[in-house]
Amino acid sequence: MTRGFRKSWRNFALALAWFYVLLWPLLGIRDGELHFDKSFTVWLRVAAVATACFILYRLGRRGVFNPVLEPAGRLRDAVADRLHRAPRWMLLAPLLLFALAYPLVTNRYAQDVAINVLVYICLGLGLNVVVGLCGLLDLGYIAFYGVGAYTYALLSVHYAIPFWVCLPICALFAAMAGCIIGYPTLRMRGDYLAIVTLGFGEIVRLVLNNWMALTGGPNGILGIKPPGIYLPHFAGGSLSFEYLALRKLEYLYYIILLLAVGTIIAVHRINFSRVGRAFEAIREDETAAELMGVNTFRYKLLAYALGAIFGGLAGAFFAARMRFVSPESFTFIESAMVLSMVVLGGMGSIPGVILGALALVALPEMFRQFELYRMLAFGGAMALMMVVRPAGLWPAARLGKRSDDAG
Repeated sequence: MTRGFRKSWRNFALALAWFYVLLWPLLGIRDGELHFDKSFTVWLRVAAVATACFILYRLGRRGVFNPVLEPAGRLRDAVADRLHRAPRWMLLAPLLLFALAYPLVTNRYAQDVAINVLVYICLGLGLNVVVGLCGLLDLGYIAFYGVGAYTYALLSVHYAIPFWVCLPICALFAAMAGCIIGYPTLRMRGDYLAIVTLGFGEIVRLVLNNWMALTGGPNGILGIKPPGIYLPHFAGGSLSFEYLALRKLEYLYYIILLLAVGTIIAVHRINFSRVGRAFEAIREDETAAELMGVNTFRYKLLAYALGAIFGGLAGAFFAARMRFVSPESFTFIESAMVLSMVVLGGMGSIPGVILGALALVALPEMFRQFELYRMLAFGGAMALMMVVRPAGLWPAARLGKRSDDAG
């Protein structure tokens, strides 16, 4: 045995021991008594799976699987090259057809999960403009989600304004909130910016929780109207319009699908526009971008406003779907969830954010039968993913090359 081999196994054993130290207080302390049977059983199962994965990893490092992996890698590269050469519509058309036919071939539960995924895709793409394109770490993004939701809730309950009219109003109010929050904070950088945005996000939540006269406080707002459309109706030789409330899940699915597709197109156009190039310049080196003539403060404020718009649209749909909003829906854990989607999928990558939303929303639902252990397995899978692919599931393709890339 080599020294490195022994060291790797020693570190692996220490990691398993430390995992049991963390696991035992969660499962071993019940009703004021100390138990070891359940925690040890769970630890033993996790240790067996982890040991098998570690053995496979070590064998892979020694090249045991190269006769299989090398042909598979060449096949993957060939398929990727063919897909890259194919017209884009040939790839997007099947996906769009599947998305349109999805409610017709699935049950209510699958439709509900799909709606949640699409809502988080809108949120993730909005945050991707701020974090992925412009490089600004925002830990309070869910505040714009809340602003959009409460804006539609108040306009619907007190003024009976239709959903489609409220959408641009919610986007406008969310953009204004983004500018108000961004103006005093964007002169900061790095960790200081993250801390301040976290504070502003909590301020918005506390305002929603304590402004009883406007938001209802912890009780929230009830009686929000669902989206609806006017359909032509012929009766007695005359034309009239009949209002149809879109309460069914399949109708709500198509609405959020429309919003998600619009968000994808908008973020894609932003990414490949002059504004997107300025965002990427700020992300790579803010000082160099400013020296080259980019008004960094204005563009960072614009990134905040654009990201907030998509969050506000998603919030308006959330309020219309649930027909109830309360501050508990806009906590810090939601901001962390959306940020995890962006980082896990690949910062700056639209397909990566979509995959990140699928991984963080859909996969836990698939493993719901494992009850409490599903989040343990899911957290371990995320940690492993960050080790194997630190750039994300689908990293953003860089346009051009930097001088240090050739080294």
